[in-house]
Amino acid sequence: METKFESAIKVARNATQAIYDRLADMRSLSKMIPQDKVTDYEADEDSCRFTVDKIGRMGLRIVDRKVCDYVKYAADGTVQFNFNLWVQMKEVAPYDSRIKVTLKADLNPMMKMLVSKQIQKFVDMMADAIAASA
Repeated sequence: METKFESAIKVARNATQAIYDRLADMRSLSKMIPQDKVTDYEADEDSCRFTVDKIGRMGLRIVDRKVCDYVKYAADGTVQFNFNLWVQMKEVAPYDSRIKVTLKADLNPMMKMLVSKQIQKFVDMMADAIAASA
């Protein structure tokens, strides 16, 4: 069963090109993930693996990207469920952009009950971190 988790739209005081450049290279993505909740970060340009507090070890790989619009990531098979993570960005004025993070996960009812709160917190923290570091 697919479950959707969305962040609120966040304000980033930067151009979408700068935000995109960071998100499109997994080596620099670690700077936008909350360090107190994520550990053991390893990355190359198109994929990464890390441990999320109360969720466990997971990996992401970039599956699609459009310059200054979005970057889409997918699970690399290291977690117990499949998911896609999508970061959208829109520049509304010079150095004034909007960010939204969406995660869609295939969760069975038991898994949904166990991890939904942590996944939503992760999505919200990621959106905050991207907006703050942009």
